[in-house]
Amino acid sequence: MAEHGGRDARMRDAEARVVGTVEFVLDVRVEGMVHAQAVRSPYPHAVIRAVRTDDALKVPGVLHVLTGAELEADPSVDPYFGSPRPDQPVVAIGKARYAGDPVAIVIAETTAAAAEAVPLVDVEYSELPYVVDALDAARPGAPVLHEAWPDNNCGSWRLRHGDCDRAMAEADRVYSGTYHSPSASHVPMEPMVCLAQWHGDRLDVQTSAQAPHAVREALERMFGLAEGAVRVRTLNLGGAYGAKTQVKIEPMVACAARAVGRPVRMELARDEMFQTTAKHAATVQLSTGVRHDGTIVARRVSVAYNAGAYALSSPGASGQGLTRANGPYTIPNVSIDCVATYTNTVPTCPFRGAMTSQLAFAYESQLDEIAADLGMDPLALRRKNLLRDGDVYPTGEQMHDLHYDAVLDDLEHAIGWDRPPEAAPPGKARGKGLAIMLKNTLTPSRSQARLRLRADGRVDVHSSSVEMGQGASATVLQLAADHLGISADRLVRGFPDTDVTPYDTTTSSSRTTYAMGLALQRAATDLKAHLRTLAARHWHVDPQDVTVGGGSVARRQEPGADMAWEELLSAADLAELVGEGTFAADFGLLLMDDPHDVHGPVTVHWHQGGAAAEVEVDLETGRIEVLRMHANCYAGRVVSPHRVRQQNQGCAVFGLGPTLFEELLYQDGTVSNPNLSDYMIPSILDVPEVITSSALESDDPRAELHGVGEMALPAVSPAVANAVFAATGIRLTELPLGPESVLRALDERRRNDDQEGTTR
Repeated sequence: MAEHGGRDARMRDAEARVVGTVEFVLDVRVEGMVHAQAVRSPYPHAVIRAVRTDDALKVPGVLHVLTGAELEADPSVDPYFGSPRPDQPVVAIGKARYAGDPVAIVIAETTAAAAEAVPLVDVEYSELPYVVDALDAARPGAPVLHEAWPDNNCGSWRLRHGDCDRAMAEADRVYSGTYHSPSASHVPMEPMVCLAQWHGDRLDVQTSAQAPHAVREALERMFGLAEGAVRVRTLNLGGAYGAKTQVKIEPMVACAARAVGRPVRMELARDEMFQTTAKHAATVQLSTGVRHDGTIVARRVSVAYNAGAYALSSPGASGQGLTRANGPYTIPNVSIDCVATYTNTVPTCPFRGAMTSQLAFAYESQLDEIAADLGMDPLALRRKNLLRDGDVYPTGEQMHDLHYDAVLDDLEHAIGWDRPPEAAPPGKARGKGLAIMLKNTLTPSRSQARLRLRADGRVDVHSSSVEMGQGASATVLQLAADHLGISADRLVRGFPDTDVTPYDTTTSSSRTTYAMGLALQRAATDLKAHLRTLAARHWHVDPQDVTVGGGSVARRQEPGADMAWEELLSAADLAELVGEGTFAADFGLLLMDDPHDVHGPVTVHWHQGGAAAEVEVDLETGRIEVLRMHANCYAGRVVSPHRVRQQNQGCAVFGLGPTLFEELLYQDGTVSNPNLSDYMIPSILDVPEVITSSALESDDPRAELHGVGEMALPAVSPAVANAVFAATGIRLTELPLGPESVLRALDERRRNDDQEGTTR
């Protein structure tokens, strides 16, 4: 197994990306457009007694102030949205549930007028007790956010496999620990932006969304419209990382446009982005039972995810976490509980490596602790317990197409595992660490593709996959060209438009290359079948005697007697010919009958990847410097080697943020660092001097395509933490691994060493 396949096709918008002329919804303007800004609650939990708008309406240019009471009184709109749990109001109705919760929308002729009016909206609040920690929110007597869920439960899942209690009792050693990952912000460079306008009973929305059809469906439900009455379009996205999945600001903008009868545009400021979506904070309690030889015999996991104030994806996402909590290891006895809990904090949604990074930090950190205690090499301990083809996963499914041995081989070679780090300068220490991960992709899901052959021989590629910097558009074109057997120069692809491009569940969960790739393959097969039938009629031969490829049809029995596709359409007097293709899985986690008895296949395939790091720790300041990083993934078949390398390296750099310094901080229930001065993201100065990557491929040319956008990311934090452990002997169990945490751990170790010396 090696990195060997695929080819790099030039991205059509490469020059536009370099000079900054790519198209974004952020740049769209329409005639008659007005602007909306949200009035947001300053309190994490409060009853809304009254909303007085008189002063705001006196500001020149202000057209309307939309309130929750107005929406609640309107029988033609359902003011709540969310899938699968519609618990989020367009603007707060009755009470605000987090600091930053929209409580009204000011609509004005200019952004300046809207901004002037926002602080003049007089909202009368009665503060309520609040809770920001998921464990506290789950305790009896905690403040209740939603009366329909008085225990604050936003999704709970349970998995049992084997006899965990007995195996733990019989294990030679049991290791237990608690690992915490805080909330973080996605920080896409392009903020959320949406423009909506009504044309009678038809709604047209342009938005920066990862799932345009999900937005369409949500707005159709909200306004009681027939399917297709809402048109949703998007252009390039300036990053997303999960922040723009499903539905976010579109209901506010659509309701505002309906209220004033004008096109309405809303663009979130940077602090509003911090107040709109966040990563799930998670506390993972992990116990692992092992034999003296390092064989893992049992694992017990309890995961508490912080859902924030509204459900968004948490009811299902917590279940996805459950299925990944075992890690990439063969463990015969497993007990896993996952729960997402409402708190008075920013609502949470998928964050690159969704629900998995928090788990990998726990189980990969603990594995190195076990290895140290047993006197084993951490790499050898992993190899001893790896999941391999034919093993049974705790869900009960038999695993296949697993390549963790190759993943570890690659990490071992890339980081020079068999060689000690170079000697560190005085006052510093160096160490190496590695980690691997396991992640399923969203299942069930559906992707449809349409290929329309024009009379001039060009082919329209209709796909709702969203380009957000990851190269989805280039991949779609490359796959379509390969399946049709023609040059990509003959292909035409526009942006997702729900009036034109067929259904796609979402561009997330690293599913696009696989799911849309299969849909495109089937659409190409369908189009070629139509061409074969059409040619057979034209030549009065059996369709089996016709070959299709390279932009032409030919008769098997008459070499050289071929006809270009456009000639065939002209001969048949057809303006176009269309091929349709669909990928759809009819199983998966969300289709299971009982979330407290998870059993059966949960994913179309398992994502596999890893990371290895060499670090230098300053023992005086506590600063960690990552000197070298290698990121890898199993890709099945590589479409574009260059883009895979970019994704892996992007995972490495992106992952350094939550590893070393990213954390959404709360003070008195309010985010205290909602800006890029106080909230730090990696810069070029944080990138290791040596950063490499690998995409491992199957030797089978028919192997499945695997998404690669997140495969290395969950392994970054534990790889760095394990390298710090190797360098210093300190185990950090909370992210980020900041200097203060390092110094506290070093001081604690010194005190323990002193006490042991005194005891002796």
